[in-house]
Amino acid sequence: MSNKQHELELLEALEAEPETSQADLAAKAGVAVGTVNWYLKRWATKGYVKIKRIGRWRWRYLLTPTGMKEKTRLVGEYLEASMILYRRTRSEAKRLLGQVKDAGYHQVRLTGEGDIAEIAALTCLELGMGVLRHSQDTSVPVLQVNGTTLELIWNSDPEMEIRAQ
Repeated sequence: MSNKQHELELLEALEAEPETSQADLAAKAGVAVGTVNWYLKRWATKGYVKIKRIGRWRWRYLLTPTGMKEKTRLVGEYLEASMILYRRTRSEAKRLLGQVKDAGYHQVRLTGEGDIAEIAALTCLELGMGVLRHSQDTSVPVLQVNGTTLELIWNSDPEMEIRAQ
């Protein structure tokens, strides 16, 4: 996860629950408590957050209008990056599935989970390709999800053992 994603998650968590602990914020964003403390100090200096003590160990973190503007900017960047990844994945899936169709296949075995796998599955459906999810059928090519990339593995013929990225 990138720093910008951590920032966005922390800002969203602050907005949703202003009276929270740094430990809870850290757990929600998947970062260390020290990292949360660093962000909060930085944001307070920049005017994104107002920090108010409401008890001995309790604090209230209020997102300012400047903080809301920063959160909105980060949301826009996140959406733009997501759309770039979506378009790249669709393009790559179409290219790889074109190779599969050209080789005379009408289905692929799709391995992997998550958003990239779902995009690949939708692209298969759009192109009229059958999708085998949990099959052990080795007679069809495998469209494998590796993180944010797709890989085509030809299993059916040892001479065709190629990997395209």
